[in-house]
Amino acid sequence: MANDSGPPKSRDGFQWTEEKGLQAGLPTLGLINPASNLTKGKTYDAIVVGAGYAGLTASRNLVLAGYDVLLLEARDRIGGRSWSSNIEGYPYELGGTWVHWHQPFIWAELRRYAMTDELEVSPRKNVEGGAKVTVQLDGKMIHISHDEEDAIIESAFKKFINVDGQLGRSVIPYPHNVEYNMKGLKEYDQMSMADRMKQVSSHLTPLEKNMFEGFLAITHGAKWEEASFFELLRWWALMNYNYPDFMAIGLTFKLRRGQSALARRIFDEANDTGRLNYSFSTPISTITENGGIVEVSRPTECEVFRARRLVCTVPLNVLHALSFAPPLPVLKTVASLNNHVNQVVKCHAEVANPEMRSLGATNYPDGKLTYTFGDGTTPAGNTHLVAFGSSLPGVHLDPEQDIEITKQAFKAFHPDMRVKRIVFHNWHRDEFARGAWEWLRPGMTTKYLPALRERHGNVFFASSDFSNGWRGFIDGAIEDGSKVAREIDDELKPVQLSKSARITSKL
Repeated sequence: MANDSGPPKSRDGFQWTEEKGLQAGLPTLGLINPASNLTKGKTYDAIVVGAGYAGLTASRNLVLAGYDVLLLEARDRIGGRSWSSNIEGYPYELGGTWVHWHQPFIWAELRRYAMTDELEVSPRKNVEGGAKVTVQLDGKMIHISHDEEDAIIESAFKKFINVDGQLGRSVIPYPHNVEYNMKGLKEYDQMSMADRMKQVSSHLTPLEKNMFEGFLAITHGAKWEEASFFELLRWWALMNYNYPDFMAIGLTFKLRRGQSALARRIFDEANDTGRLNYSFSTPISTITENGGIVEVSRPTECEVFRARRLVCTVPLNVLHALSFAPPLPVLKTVASLNNHVNQVVKCHAEVANPEMRSLGATNYPDGKLTYTFGDGTTPAGNTHLVAFGSSLPGVHLDPEQDIEITKQAFKAFHPDMRVKRIVFHNWHRDEFARGAWEWLRPGMTTKYLPALRERHGNVFFASSDFSNGWRGFIDGAIEDGSKVAREIDDELKPVQLSKSARITSKL
């Protein structure tokens, strides 16, 4: 293998190779250097906390509208839970990955930056190496084709989702407005994935049940009784109420240069205006509003940042770790303390097996990694596999804790697998995420979601964790960041115009 080259390393993520063993930190286009361009003692129009897609979008839109913005980020990089590591010029997606033209906000960003021609297909079905799917069922390895895999999952999916005889259409007739049918929302939001599986389990064949449960386990990433069934209904509705679109929209198209390439374009456009100040590796501890000015302070630091408005984009599972004055409403705090439940593990492997470029493999319920599939060819000519693991009791994987266990989790998919490299970011142990993409508990949508979206004085909240449309997806983060930036612009614009008029009259 060639030596690693490319962008500087972030502190985030891990990589294991045969030559160097396990190393912390991964190269990424999202690393920001210099880490700060702060102007001391300035009162900004807006402070944005968090440089994921919600924070980047809000920052860019505000500076383009003429406001002075300070972007604060606890990490040394942009992207939040959607970032890629570029190793030897090849991107490994550590978090959010797939995009589609049915996701309006991210598609608009790809159009904006002339990146719509940078999509490539993932996973790699029916390409070089042949079409192979292996399934572990009752201790036996079963071999099927990708077409057979799709037919089995689609059959189970329809049985599982068809609560109304219309494949969920009457429950969520308008996917971007789930509150339109409050009766359906209240009924199915109270139902867990375990509740629904009990209702349909007898209608599934053993193979259907095994493969579909494995599929769902890496969708919600939680104990079955702790994951809301309504979240799956919502995903299904967004993906046009059918399985082929579910897979095409949610798990097919990724960016050739990785998500960090897109995030970088957003950050650079904002920075080029000259109105963006930023500070990375800057975790904050306290947000205080006093006399209409919002103040932000860092733990154990005397430095205080001030602005007329603030956008808080920290993930739901981290929100309660910040101190607010005045205190946050109870529902916001309790929602964060209850947390969303997704603790999916995502790992990449580079394997010296060209014949596995079309591999799809399931190892459920006993595998520490539940599902893997071929996701490309590395510059060395090896096969790139991406794998996901659930957080079921007894099988949850913290990949960096014992890399040999992680390697064996990959090799369990196929006895001939020769693992050369492993790349991952452990979101479960990430203090600034505390979990993967959002998946709410039963009852959380009806009880907490409206409260999570509400502003708190001059503090606004934006996150893919509680956006209106593609909640839990990159598109939802961009939607929420754009929405909040527009709300702030609507409030500050009259003051901005008045100030400009006064200056013009003096001239």
